[in-house]
Amino acid sequence: MNLKLSPQDENPTLQDTLARDLRDAVRDCAVVSPWRGFVQVGVVGALCLGCVAIAWRFPIGWAFVGWSTIAGILYTFWLTPTHEAIHHTLTGWGWCDEVLSRVIAWPILWASGTYSELHKLHHSWNGRNLDDPERTEWTQAEYDRANGLVQWYIRHQWAIDVFGGGAIGLVLKTFRAGIYHGWLATKTRSRLRWQLALDLAGMVIIHTTLILWVLHQGVLGQYALFWLIVERVVGIIMQCREHVEHYGLWNAAPTPCRSQIVAQLYTTRNLQTTPLINWLMAGLPYHAVHHAFPEIPSYRLPIALARIEAILGDRGYAPLVRDPGYWKTSWRRFRTFSTIAPKTEAATNPDSVSPSVG
Repeated sequence: MNLKLSPQDENPTLQDTLARDLRDAVRDCAVVSPWRGFVQVGVVGALCLGCVAIAWRFPIGWAFVGWSTIAGILYTFWLTPTHEAIHHTLTGWGWCDEVLSRVIAWPILWASGTYSELHKLHHSWNGRNLDDPERTEWTQAEYDRANGLVQWYIRHQWAIDVFGGGAIGLVLKTFRAGIYHGWLATKTRSRLRWQLALDLAGMVIIHTTLILWVLHQGVLGQYALFWLIVERVVGIIMQCREHVEHYGLWNAAPTPCRSQIVAQLYTTRNLQTTPLINWLMAGLPYHAVHHAFPEIPSYRLPIALARIEAILGDRGYAPLVRDPGYWKTSWRRFRTFSTIAPKTEAATNPDSVSPSVG
């Protein structure tokens, strides 16, 4: 349940002071070490491409399917650091991060440049503007207006998106959002149009080259099966990731909340994972900290979280949401259906948090 802030916390000056203190506490964390990004992309990429090479040594059969599945899992962990790259916290070199993100993303038709522009809107609008291009939760009004079939989808959204939509669902969602915000929205964005065109050109060139090669080799069926396997594997993992990061937390920020930093901290979910999973997921388990301070590289997010929670605790705020890992949290999301209530009403989901009063 969302609680009202005490009168002194409603003071804009005190809220600004809290945001300033949080920013000062993590300022030294926003230092990027280029070699860490190169090591991560290089090691995971080499393992992924190695498994691809092994898979293609076999004809279509269980060995091919097995090695392609492993390649798909590794490709997911190779694709994940592109999220850091679009924030320029992978290597810290803007041009390098931009190139790496596209080289890794385009083979699976992931529009990295388009997503980069949409993701900036997501960071600004999450929990505040329903036009957020990455919003996964429907509003109660949208649910009430929908027909029976759409309502059935909304109630079973997690399973349908994860196992039905997969990676293709995410690709289509990104293209649709890119077209809407680039051409159709009240405020269109020319940079989105350019990024969408660049992504399409890059993907066409890469896949035209690959298809010409497989046609020459006479292995078009094997090529199609390989990408089907990779798409399913990547889609399951990435859809789970997208759904756990914000679902059920839209109204979880303290009310009223004038601070963008505080709003992002409480409308975003952190996950308890092992250091290895955090490395493979490029710091995304510390997603609330990332949302509040996207300039912090992944390996410094745990340090930043400890400092942030210490300050929030001193000011009487509840701890940030921290759920138990991707699969346990995904299973909880599978069994939980919630909608976004109007801001004037209490949040209807069990994950809502708010600062204590008194």
